Formats: sequence, structure tokens, C-alpha cells
Amino acid sequence: MYRAIKVRIYPNPQQCQKLTQVMGAARWRWNYALNLSNQTYKETGKGLTQIALNQVLPLLKKSEETAWLKECYSQVLQSTTLNLTKAFKNFFEGRAKYPRFKSYHGRQSAQYPQNCQVVENGVKIPQVGVIKASIHRLFDGQLKTVTITKTPTRKYYASLLFDTKQETPEVVVTGKVIGIDLGLKDFCITHNGEKVSKYANPKHFKKHQKNLARKQAKLARNNIGSKSRQKARKLVARVHERISNTRQDFLHKLSRKIVNDNQVVVVENLNIKGMVCNHNLAQAISDVGWGMFINFLDYKLQQKGGLLVKIDRFFPSSKTCSNCLYQISELPLDMREWTCPSCRTHHDRDENVSKNIRSENIRQLYGLGRTAAVRAASRREGGEVRPKGGRKSVLRHSPVSSEAPQRSKLR
Repeated sequence: MYRAIKVRIYPNPQQCQKLTQVMGAARWRWNYALNLSNQTYKETGKGLTQIALNQVLPLLKKSEETAWLKECYSQVLQSTTLNLTKAFKNFFEGRAKYPRFKSYHGRQSAQYPQNCQVVENGVKIPQVGVIKASIHRLFDGQLKTVTITKTPTRKYYASLLFDTKQETPEVVVTGKVIGIDLGLKDFCITHNGEKVSKYANPKHFKKHQKNLARKQAKLARNNIGSKSRQKARKLVARVHERISNTRQDFLHKLSRKIVNDNQVVVVENLNIKGMVCNHNLAQAISDVGWGMFINFLDYKLQQKGGLLVKIDRFFPSSKTCSNCLYQISELPLDMREWTCPSCRTHHDRDENVSKNIRSENIRQLYGLGRTAAVRAASRREGGEVRPKGGRKSVLRHSPVSSEAPQRSKLR
């Protein structure tokens, strides 16, 4: 099993200059290979393999115009070709968009696939030497690759990938099951069979919005190409970096807490790209980071041997009563509470969704023919398992009332 860790590094001025040259060569190599692949496909209708792209490298180094590629570590250029080949593979298999050209502005990176070492208080890189690093922990295993990254704020990081020689844990679903409903008012509402927990939305972008607008206005007043504009761009990048760091810190801590306490995590398969098309909610949805949160849950559960389950987005989780499974016909977004006409149970909309998501996962596990031990564990963990016959008959009626039931009517 591969494990990676990201550490902050502090290169000296000479090392910064060398890393800038290497990153520039890697960026040029990526753009050249991508352009060559596009032209070859237009002319012949076929792409170029990794071997074909690597065969062009010796010719480029012999050319007078691109002889400066000799100064770059050869494995970095070959690693760039490998990454481009993977990008094309991910595109054709539907996991990513078409590869794009890299820009001089923004984030820069270079990957060293071999001959790297972790030494005391630093990382040793070929042709660069030992770079001072703040290493807070390491994994037991062989160091495979080191990826050096330079942020727009001119900070350097190193991602260390280790091969721990450990097998990936087998998936076990006999533990606790938790259902998660993602939202905007509250970041998420969870139900573990015993209690409902709400986690507020930090709204990271809104906290820094005024500061960001002030820095961007200052940037707009500067002349293009001036040194003052470069300084202003760095100030804007620092604000964006602060927003990104606070968001990732919150998502990492919350996902770690949920994974440590549960074995199976159930979420809705949301169409986030489609939801962002709503211009009234696009900024709030992009800031909350649902997709990143689900990715964090996924890889942490894989390391633990847990399971992430995604419920179909068309499952009527908000319109179904979690007590009697009665389904109403309409439920506007502004109605946050409602009362079931069948059993007269008063529901909080988000809490009811989290309960239904969890129950739907338990129903699926029960219907897929799991062992008796798994079924018993699901029931023991607070699971109201649906009968074998499936969901109860769907009843339709007029829009539901949002008022809580009175005791006199229940008698």
C-alpha cells in the first residue's frame, strides 16, 4: 500500500534557482508533448504512446534551440511524459477532463521518481542537494517518488510517496453505520442510529471576502508588467491560499472524526457540477467543498478497511418519513420542518434525510444477501431495516403541513 505525506521545504537561493529551472523544463516538456500528441492525432487519427514521446527527448537535447534540456535531470522529463500518458488514460476512461497546457503563472511542480533520500532535517534531491525540510512524520517503507511543488505565494512543498509493503485492508461492514446529509446552512447532518449531530458551515470564503475584494481592487489599479503588480498578485494569492488551507483543515479534521467512529459511511451521490449551474448558489456550493469532503472520507475509509456507500441522487430522502416510510408528493426547499400525515411525526428536514440515507444503505445491505451476522449488526446499530418486500406503497396527497401535531389530535 502506498502512503504519501506533504512537508514544507526551505531551499536556499541557489536551490530555488535550480528548482525554478527544473520546473520550467518540466512545464515546457509537458506542453511540447501535449501539442505533439494533438498534431499527430489530427494528421493520422492516432495518439502517441509513452515510448514514442520519450524517443523524441534525445533529439530535442541534440538540437541547438532546446539544448538547455540537458541541464535538467533526465528522470524528471520522463516522469512528465508518464504523467501526461496517465492524464490521457484518465480522460478516455471518463475520470478526468482532457489534458490542458500548463501556464508559467500559478502552481509549478516537478517529480523526481528515483535517487531521492530523506536525511536528517531535510530531503536530498538529485542535482539540487539536501533541502531543509520540516518533517513531522514518516512512513516505514521505500521512498518511491518526491514531487516538489511551488505555490503562487512562492512557498515550496515536497510530497513524499512511500511503499509501505502492506496489503490494503479488507472491507468490513460489521461496524457502526452513519448517514450523512450534506447541506449549506449546516455543512452536514449525521445520524448513527442513536443520535443526530449537526456541524455548522464555516463559510470560509465569506470570512475573507472583504479582504480579498480589497486586495483584488489594488491589483486592478496597477499597471500590467510592473513590479507593484507582481507584489499585488502575491497578496491576492496569499488570501486564496489562506482560504484553501482553512477549508482543507476543517474537512480533514471532520472526516477523520467520522471515519474513526464509524465503519460504514453513507452519503448521497450529488450532482455537484449541475448544482453549480445555479448562479444563486454557485459560490456557496463551491466554497463548502462537498466533493473534497467525500474524497477525504473515501481514502481514509480505504486505509481503515471501511466502506463508503453512495445513495442514488434520485432517492426521495427528504420526502419520505423516516418513521413510517410515507412519501409525500411535494416538499419546497424553504420548508425546513414538516409533519407526516400518516403517523403524525414531526420532522426536521435535514435530520430526516440523514436517517433515511442511513436506513436505505442498511436496506441495500440486507437485500444484497449479506450474512446473518451483518444483518444482526445492522439492526443492533439502530437500523430499522425495511421488509423483504421493499418499500411500502407510495401514497400521494396534497402538500404537507409544517405545523407540529397537537396532542388532542393524536388521541
